[in-house]
Amino acid sequence: MFLSKLVGRTVKETPRDAELVSHRFLLRGGFVRQYASGVYGLLPLAQRSIAKIESICREEMNRIEGQEVKMPCLGTKELWDESGRYGAIGKDMFRLNDRNEKPMVLCMTHEEPVVFFARTELTSYRQLPAMMYQVQTKFRDEPRPRGGLIRLREFTMKDAYSFHASEEDLQNYYWRAHEAYMRFFKRTGCRNFVSVMSDNGMFGGKFSHEFMMLVPSGEDTLITCTNCDYKANQEIATSPFTTQSANAIAVAEVETPNIKTIADLAKFLKIDASTTCKAVMFQTREQELVVAFVRGDLDVVEQKLKGVLQKELFPAKDEVIAAAGAVAGSTGPLGLNLSKCLVVFDKTISAGSNFAVGANKAGYHLKNFNLERDLLSQLNDWQKQRIKMGDIAAARAGDPCPQCGHALQETRGIEIGNIFHLGTRYSHSMNCTYSDQAGVAQNHVMGCYGIGITRLLPAIIEESHDERGPILPITVAPFDVHICVLNKKEGTTEETALATYAALKKAGIEVLLDDRDEKPGSQFADADLVGIPLRIIFSPRNLNENKVEFKFRDNRTPAQMIPVNEVVDFVKKTVAAEYQRYALD
Repeated sequence: MFLSKLVGRTVKETPRDAELVSHRFLLRGGFVRQYASGVYGLLPLAQRSIAKIESICREEMNRIEGQEVKMPCLGTKELWDESGRYGAIGKDMFRLNDRNEKPMVLCMTHEEPVVFFARTELTSYRQLPAMMYQVQTKFRDEPRPRGGLIRLREFTMKDAYSFHASEEDLQNYYWRAHEAYMRFFKRTGCRNFVSVMSDNGMFGGKFSHEFMMLVPSGEDTLITCTNCDYKANQEIATSPFTTQSANAIAVAEVETPNIKTIADLAKFLKIDASTTCKAVMFQTREQELVVAFVRGDLDVVEQKLKGVLQKELFPAKDEVIAAAGAVAGSTGPLGLNLSKCLVVFDKTISAGSNFAVGANKAGYHLKNFNLERDLLSQLNDWQKQRIKMGDIAAARAGDPCPQCGHALQETRGIEIGNIFHLGTRYSHSMNCTYSDQAGVAQNHVMGCYGIGITRLLPAIIEESHDERGPILPITVAPFDVHICVLNKKEGTTEETALATYAALKKAGIEVLLDDRDEKPGSQFADADLVGIPLRIIFSPRNLNENKVEFKFRDNRTPAQMIPVNEVVDFVKKTVAAEYQRYALD
């Protein structure tokens, strides 16, 4: 490809709204262009890189007996009603009506369509296990698209779904898929990534793992142990914490004028924040208040809270708070109208004693609240059903590890893939069955496996770049070699460069040749922005000595001078060696 003919131009100016490094370089390098918030088009450079990522992904899915299918992006309301997710998913899902006013959706995931396939095609135990995968467009009406291709409203994913006759068979396949993911990410040049335990969220099921690129710009917080192999997304990370428990003291009301925060309360009462109890409020779609109580020095994890309640949550409105008898700034567990609210206590509250809590009375708090004595023992059976216990607190750096007790640490990451146990969540609700050996209908046991195809390119750039541009691994770079031709009108510079270009292409090497009349500094700056790993520089001065300059984009070694008659063989060997760096067989 000649650079003068390439659709997509480099841009010198840094876009004002591009916060992430990858976003800036993808725009400046001519990889992508933005149509609207969270909607981007891929120009040839990005499309070539994405195609390579897809190809590696297909190879790894085929290696674990995956069968590629293509499911529609457009789905019917009826199909999503079968699983119960049409009403359960909020504004994240795009909904529309066709010309006949039939409700439709743009699929954000494809559990429903793939179960449609399975119940018509996988009808006997003899066909199991089976895995179907696709590389397909997804739609999600993100409230806050960010980072260019990192968080989009229209994006490409590889999603796979496996079907099994037993939990044991799913477990075995789950870990095969996990290994395939590790292979895939290594082959695409990812270096600093980990697999962590995560939340199943809207997908259902019992367990899941996320694959995270560890970069400071990541939007997810990961909790890992400094001593053992414990790794988890903060949405599910846990800790035994260190909860003080003492003999119960009589509860007492105390006036606390103008006290609105935990820090102010602890200072006023001359106690540690860990002996206070904090209330965090949400509301359900049904306008019920949800009050989550956690130790005052900790934070509530909304995703954990959703898991306990199995409900979608929204910010609490003033009228909903007031109707439940809660008083903002002094919300406590005593005096709430349980017919108007659901209450969740974190395990730190049930394990501790003598907490300072809100009194549901402006300007007052209670000292020495004990959950069992002061609340649970006073409730009837119906009221107790309105109260839940669970792990809803956020683990932090320095907290003890739940596995070995050593200190936990925090790091940041970008999610680049995930795998989920689904069980019979969808096969049961959608009546998807197979006949077992006795001829009895059984629900398929399912697993789900996703990779963010378009997200992976910017994640790699976040990990691998310098101040001038991306440094792309050869396995995902749009071209293998970038040729710069300096002062091409002097002597035989252009002729020699074109001959080398043709020879390399004939050898199957992907080459981008800068054939423009640009100054050396401009050519080098553009080459840095494109990020191709290998570079050959033709100049009249070096050709006078019958040599060309070769360098790596990552500057791992000093530039080398290669004889012209050896350059093709040298580049072929170097390209082969680069690909071998990422080969796992």
